[in-house]
Amino acid sequence: MDWKTSQPVEGAFKDRVILVTGAGQGIGEAAALALAKAGATVILMGRSEKKLAKVYDAIEAAGGPRPAAVPMDLAKAGEAELAQLGMVLSKEFGRLDGILHAANGFAHLSPLSNQKLDEWMEQFRVNVAAPFAMTRALMPLLAAAPDAAILVLGETHGLEPKAYWGGYAVSKAAQNTWVTIAADEWDKQENLRINLLVPGPIHSPFRTKTHPAEAWSALPQIAEIVPAILYWLGPQSRGRTGQVLRFDAVVQ
Repeated sequence: MDWKTSQPVEGAFKDRVILVTGAGQGIGEAAALALAKAGATVILMGRSEKKLAKVYDAIEAAGGPRPAAVPMDLAKAGEAELAQLGMVLSKEFGRLDGILHAANGFAHLSPLSNQKLDEWMEQFRVNVAAPFAMTRALMPLLAAAPDAAILVLGETHGLEPKAYWGGYAVSKAAQNTWVTIAADEWDKQENLRINLLVPGPIHSPFRTKTHPAEAWSALPQIAEIVPAILYWLGPQSRGRTGQVLRFDAVVQ
């Protein structure tokens, strides 16, 4: 089966609860809308309440299961906030069947000589430390689910680093290490999996920021990667864990 174009089987996400970080825009938004359309109850997380409200309203207007919105800045969230998140989700939903870590911390492209410690620390926090800590805090719910999937959105330069990508590329490389370790530790838990999906060049708000002069019409659109995201969050990918999945291997 080609996971890049696979469509979810009917009812694949019925009664499933999926948390999506970075759900206010870009790939996170598109994935949240698609998950809701496929029957999932989606927990929307992001920094902007306004953006989350827009996605929330779109899901309700389309007739999807009523979502939830959790404003949270992963650059600032600590242990207490993440523990509270676990308690809220347990009380309100009683289950959690997956997480899409789509939030993306990025400062700017520049030579290493111009990059600051605070920029590196914030990118590490958003891209790998907070997703790790959130997953750990929610592990009781995930471990109790009959089929739980964690999908981390990586970035090409985390696998093939190049000049000027600095702390961002290093933090994205760390995602790969975390996913590998987690998959190895959970190898006896058949109901739990974690994988890393690297979109590659794709027309998104992030790509517009890093390549402002690029012709967007020459790039794959966000909608093209959504089937892959649903595949790796849904039951079709059961038993496949610890993988680095490259949607497009071209480095720009």
